[in-house]
Amino acid sequence: MASGKGGKSTSKASTSKTSGSKASSNKTSNSNKMWGGLFDDSPDAIMEEINVSIDVDRALYAQDITASKAHATMLAAQGIITAKDAKEIATGLDTILSEISSGKFSFKRALEDIHMNVESRLTEIIGPSAGRLHTARSRNDSLQQALVERALEHAGTVMPGFTHLQTAQPVTFGHHLMAYVEMVARDRGRFADARKRLNESPLGAAALAGTSFPIDRHATAKALGFDRPMNNSLDAVSDRDFVLETLSAASIAAVHLSRFAEEIVIWTSPLVGLVRLSDKFTTGSSIMRQKRNPDAAELVRAKTGRVIGSLTGLLIVMKGLPLAYQKDMQEDKAGAMEAYTALSLSIRAMAGMVRDLVPNEAAMKAAAGEGYATATDLADWLVRTLKMPFREAHHVTGRIVGIATKKGVALHELDLSEMQAVEPKITVEVMKVLSVESSVKSRVSYGGTAPKNVTAQAKAWLKRLEKDKKSR
Repeated sequence: MASGKGGKSTSKASTSKTSGSKASSNKTSNSNKMWGGLFDDSPDAIMEEINVSIDVDRALYAQDITASKAHATMLAAQGIITAKDAKEIATGLDTILSEISSGKFSFKRALEDIHMNVESRLTEIIGPSAGRLHTARSRNDSLQQALVERALEHAGTVMPGFTHLQTAQPVTFGHHLMAYVEMVARDRGRFADARKRLNESPLGAAALAGTSFPIDRHATAKALGFDRPMNNSLDAVSDRDFVLETLSAASIAAVHLSRFAEEIVIWTSPLVGLVRLSDKFTTGSSIMRQKRNPDAAELVRAKTGRVIGSLTGLLIVMKGLPLAYQKDMQEDKAGAMEAYTALSLSIRAMAGMVRDLVPNEAAMKAAAGEGYATATDLADWLVRTLKMPFREAHHVTGRIVGIATKKGVALHELDLSEMQAVEPKITVEVMKVLSVESSVKSRVSYGGTAPKNVTAQAKAWLKRLEKDKKSR
């Protein structure tokens, strides 16, 4: 990475102009000039192809240049290079940054990676001073907001709650959305926790053993925004925990998004019809004009595979590597960058769908009452009010549900006398808990689905998110 993790080293001598025979000059021109002091012949084409990483890590040019400027500043402050050299290096790096930003920079695959491309161009701009840059160095909540706002809007909108994809008990749509707010909060926590643990600078670890130059690694760490330098030079050049742990957090986050995406796919099916997405997040069919395909949700679901695959791929790369740096580690970037891009896009797409979806409240309410979802409320009432043992209450409830099933009506549509025929002590008060609205209102325990609970938690989250924005 541009911050220096990687264990690649460069030779100062290799960046200087060399003199000698024509034959010697020709040999040098055929090799990679950044490490051509030892290698005379150019690499085989397939070796160059497998070795190159510039197609991926060119995206890290700004980070690489920032790290290089910090390193040069520290070298000058420590008296290792002159202030003149440091100034020339900084000016040259600013020129390169401008060239890349404006699209005028020519990336060369023969130079392997972003570090070599930058140093090669720096040499062209300022000459041999560029070689001194690498002295002692080796290179190497929008979704939550949307969820909370919609949860507050639908704190009292009744929908079926499922287990095994079977209607279990009535909940509210707001309560369902708030479940994902909590998941996303844990995702954010995992990323924040990883940063606290892993925000360490490898810069200055050199090839693997540190350096005899009196460098100040704490200074460069601070200049680059790290909390501290890594404590062990071997660990610094061979560790990829900073990628693995971040990919682990990303994978869990992607799984959360995928679960919600799957629910949206199910809910938008005409067979279910609980929510509707607009044309912004659906597509039609070139043949079947009636279709509204939830493509955005399906792609979020699919991209989760990319994120998990990146984690798995890097774990497999790292599992057999001895200390210190191995070329295998070059494979840390492509998968990680693809995973972060996929996750970022999925988060934006999910936030958009959350804001866009329109719940079919009538269908939700009807579905919430299907399958005698308030049977548990009847059993709870028997236990709570009549002090009936739960097993007996369960048996009585089953008999009453059986009567309702034969008549083809909901529990709250049964006559009181029909319930009293099963259990004479049942009173008219039982009717207050048998409708889906009454059911959700009764779930007032902490974390329960009662609308007043959902409203309170949603408002608390809005304040928390606003506070987070102000603290950034």
